[in-house]
Amino acid sequence: MLFRSPCAVVLSDIGLYDRAPIEENASGYPMVQWDKDDVEAIGLLKLDILGVRMQSALAYAVSEIERVAEEKVNLDSIPLDDSATFSLIQSTKTLGLFQIESPGQRELVGKFAPETFNDLIIDISLFRPGPVKSDMITPFLNSRQGWKPRSLIHPNLAPILSDTEGVVVFHEQVIEIIATMTGISLAQADEKRRALGDRDSQQVICDWFFPAAIARGYSLAVVTEVWDVLRAFASFGFCKAHAAAFALPTYQSAWLKTHYPAPFLAGVLTHDPGMYPKRLILDEVRQCGIAIAPIDVNRSDRSYRVEGDRVSGYSIRIALSDVSGISDNEVDSIIKARPFLDLADFVQRSGASRPIAEALLMLGAFDSLHSPKLNRRDLLLHLNDLYKWSRSSNKAGNSQLTIAFTPSLVKTGLPDLRSDEVVRNEIEHLNMDVSHHMIEFYAQFLNEIGAVRASELLKQRSKSEVLVAGVKVALQTPPVRSGKRVMFLTLDDGSGCSDATFFEDAQNSYASTLINSWLLLVRGEIRRTGPRGISLRATGAWELSAAYEKWRSLASCE
Repeated sequence: MLFRSPCAVVLSDIGLYDRAPIEENASGYPMVQWDKDDVEAIGLLKLDILGVRMQSALAYAVSEIERVAEEKVNLDSIPLDDSATFSLIQSTKTLGLFQIESPGQRELVGKFAPETFNDLIIDISLFRPGPVKSDMITPFLNSRQGWKPRSLIHPNLAPILSDTEGVVVFHEQVIEIIATMTGISLAQADEKRRALGDRDSQQVICDWFFPAAIARGYSLAVVTEVWDVLRAFASFGFCKAHAAAFALPTYQSAWLKTHYPAPFLAGVLTHDPGMYPKRLILDEVRQCGIAIAPIDVNRSDRSYRVEGDRVSGYSIRIALSDVSGISDNEVDSIIKARPFLDLADFVQRSGASRPIAEALLMLGAFDSLHSPKLNRRDLLLHLNDLYKWSRSSNKAGNSQLTIAFTPSLVKTGLPDLRSDEVVRNEIEHLNMDVSHHMIEFYAQFLNEIGAVRASELLKQRSKSEVLVAGVKVALQTPPVRSGKRVMFLTLDDGSGCSDATFFEDAQNSYASTLINSWLLLVRGEIRRTGPRGISLRATGAWELSAAYEKWRSLASCE
């Protein structure tokens, strides 16, 4: 039988009802009223189950490949040594990829430059609180790149640590180190490792470990160094099998992005598995040379769809479900009723509410039916007439708006929407800038002040001071080893991402701006951290639109 807990499944036979307190949860499933330690103490098997949305994105990508290219891809059979895939990872262009798209991971893969599947396993394990807390990443990279000799702490530990450059990366290594230095079995060593996760038990393990290791001939200095690593690592590390399970969808996502970028990014946009907003993934679509097809009442689906072919090129069509406020019933009704002949036909048969019809119009969803004869301002006036006519018809006793008696569709002479108005509507109704990147409207100002695009940062000299600008896509304040508060900012300027670190000395003056603004201008010092690793040590931040308006006012006075 399966018994669910909030984060795991317990396996047992029906006899568990006689031995354990069971209750039914709100979803109707039986739930054990014990915690994980009690469950394991009586010998039951507990399985932790994680929901990984990337798996849905991968499955969707495979289905799109089959639909569009008529190719069947079995991700479980792809080679795990594809050089093009590792080249993509090494380039740090990892947005949308499982586990390795964060600023910290992009910096790490730029320094590490993984070349094999085992490297990916190590990378994912290194980027954990344990290795970070015990400062294991720096010596690993120094040894990996040949900058410093490998440190193995003690010759006896060489077989255990040689694959990871002398650094403790996996739980299995912790177990082997304890067993080697104290003479106990691996099973007993695993019990000691587990106990290290409990602060109350750490001192007990410490009091046992030191005399046991010293008795086997290890010096106090070696035992102390090893203990510091074990204590910091053991409670936060990965077992290698766990890391390998994570590395597989990491590699599969990288392989798909390398060889089938359009279907893969369509899957990412549909299932939203990562840490960044969709507008940044759309930007990645552009960076991959894939066109973004606008929303269309006759072509857009509930999900993001790939259109085109290898010869003419691929595009990704914006999904109906991303329109702000649209309901599932409205999406289903629109898809079921199409194709639509024109705007009046849509109003009559789609089942969409007036606000949704207006939002779709302002997003250009009817352009393919009426452009270039009529622009969106013309259509908006026509939409208002349609609903006025509909109300008049209802008062007269007619429940349907019939095409035969709809208001005439004529050009009004009004100008079409400007580019900035189009983008404003996209932000309002999709929360994404689709047709133009927001930063394009500040191009003259940014060129005037010498701002550097994200794609050009690698060409800058280390420690040189630069200005960067972009849309804020991430602002994080994770715990760091020093214990001080650090703010990590990621900006997108249409050419890629730039990452800036605000230490405490820069936060006093700029934290409020970072938190409350979404278009930012940042000043910082270039920090090179490897062939592809680059970030800024930030020294200032300003709201971009305010800086732009100030520049405009000064320019007009000259």
